[in-house]
Amino acid sequence: MSPATASAEKIFAANRAEGRIALTVAAAGGVTRRRRVAEQGSLRVRCPGQVGRELEAILVNTAGGMAGGDRFSIEIAADAGARLVVGTAAAEKVYRATGDATEVSARLAVAPGATLRWLPQETILFDRARLNRRIDVEMADGASLVLAEAIVLGRSAMGERVEAGELIDRWRIRVGGRLVFAESVRLSGAIAARLAEPAAAAGGCAIATVLLVPGGEPQVAAVRAQDFAGEVGVSSWNGIAVARLVARDGAVLRRDLTRVLAALDRGPLPKLWLN
Repeated sequence: MSPATASAEKIFAANRAEGRIALTVAAAGGVTRRRRVAEQGSLRVRCPGQVGRELEAILVNTAGGMAGGDRFSIEIAADAGARLVVGTAAAEKVYRATGDATEVSARLAVAPGATLRWLPQETILFDRARLNRRIDVEMADGASLVLAEAIVLGRSAMGERVEAGELIDRWRIRVGGRLVFAESVRLSGAIAARLAEPAAAAGGCAIATVLLVPGGEPQVAAVRAQDFAGEVGVSSWNGIAVARLVARDGAVLRRDLTRVLAALDRGPLPKLWLN
């Protein structure tokens, strides 16, 4: 390796963003408050107040987006009886990677009688972006969870298209130590061609998953009673319900996702969703 190449790699590594958040909330007198907050690097968490009966936590990435080689870690814990809704200040953007992927890890813990709603705004992937994300949830028996994630591959309104890149997304949900949901999604290489296939997204570029624990047929029926502009499928098994959404663009996806969450009737959206 030449000195110039080595110097360029050191400069690139020094400019990679890293961030970590650890937030624990607890209930006292029927009110949920922050018990522990730790912030490191470019990630911040702010709690502007209550949304209904829940404490609202807003995640902020001061790096202004994510790029290849960036590393982010999020740990959220809701103690017994606490009620927390987690959102983001804006849609998160993942930019083109020239080398390593963007790494994101989220670990969520929900104690007995606690409710956690994980409702970030969309993650937007740009062409040639590489995102490797993992979400791990540990729930106690008697806890409640709403987990919603939306991904938009290119902003259609701005003429953007994700021709190639990589998305690796792993979810693991455990209740009382039992694995109840495990999913690994991988889109790599010619992403646009894959999404164009009828059995994939039929040309859509916006996808989302909503997971509800506990969930069952009443929630499935409530979602199926709605009218959607895109495609929405929902089913339940073993005490959980899952909805899948596909849309032609991010605007349609957000409208459909909002209707799915309203049908589940687990609480209002974070305030910044409505801006």
